Amino acid sequence: MNKRSTVLILISFLLVGVLGLLPVTAQDATAEATATPERVDGVFPVTIVHKFGSTTITQAPKRVVAIGYTEQDLLLAVGVTPIAARYWYGDETNVIFPWAKDKVVGDNPIVLNMPFGTLNYEAILALKPDLISAVTSGITVDEYKLLSQIAPTIAQTDEYIDFGMPWQAATQEVGDAVGKSATAAKAVADVEALFADARTQNPQFEGKTVAVTYFSAGTYGFYTSQDSRGRFFSDLGFVVPQELVDIAGTSFYANISTEQVSLLDRDLIAILNLQFIEGGRETLEKEPLFSKLQAVKEGRVAYFDVETENAIGFSSPLSLPYALKSVLPQLETIFSDKQAPEATATVQAG
Repeated sequence: MNKRSTVLILISFLLVGVLGLLPVTAQDATAEATATPERVDGVFPVTIVHKFGSTTITQAPKRVVAIGYTEQDLLLAVGVTPIAARYWYGDETNVIFPWAKDKVVGDNPIVLNMPFGTLNYEAILALKPDLISAVTSGITVDEYKLLSQIAPTIAQTDEYIDFGMPWQAATQEVGDAVGKSATAAKAVADVEALFADARTQNPQFEGKTVAVTYFSAGTYGFYTSQDSRGRFFSDLGFVVPQELVDIAGTSFYANISTEQVSLLDRDLIAILNLQFIEGGRETLEKEPLFSKLQAVKEGRVAYFDVETENAIGFSSPLSLPYALKSVLPQLETIFSDKQAPEATATVQAG
């Protein structure tokens, strides 16, 4: 793996002026969001409030460009195929992962290979978009202003750190923007039901601590509960320790020194970048300090195949069911006692 790929993964598993009138959309940086009493598809105009102001869309967009790193999934989940989507990692010629293939209508999206912080505005302009979807992009206010001159642009809300917007909220925002509000709500509810069922069926997960971990070129790190990968395990009942959240501060991840590797020693260590570790599991478990962790000694480390890692990383309504099918059997094996902690205490007391 080259240096550039490593940087992209850590940022994300760690992330011209244009004149003329746009016929189907309009934007107002100071307008307030329109309250909607219930979610209905096909309602326009719609106003999307985000961290840079608000964007009003007057008609259903037909040429959506997705510059968020996982935005194509959110659009496909509500039945909209973007004309172009931004490359994150993997196959540089295709941004559609296995769980989303059957959702594409027509041609696959054009691949926009634009590393973080290097948007190609001319290339985006040439696509003639009528909506730029940038909810999972981590764009800055300056980038937003330039994109907004090309086409109406939506970004994440200011309630979360960059790249920290939960998949539920991101899906709903994207769905609202393209007139698929009810469809988005259903997609979210369906996946949340899967997690709720998994949690009910596995009470032994409840309250167990987890370090959602990566390792690269001798550097250890972890994702927090402000990141989709951390939330995946939180939604199953696990807890990302506050100590780790505090270390990361305003970021969704943190690197730690070799001497701090004991911070990862939790009830569960979930390795989320095995595909990028040369030599894989064998290499990691030969690391002297890692191998001494109690969780490693007791077999409480979860390793996943490439597509499962990818699915957790994308954390979309399309990828999460795929991830759950792979992850749950392994977690159920690691924590085989189905009895909830409270129930265990009651039995012992009796």
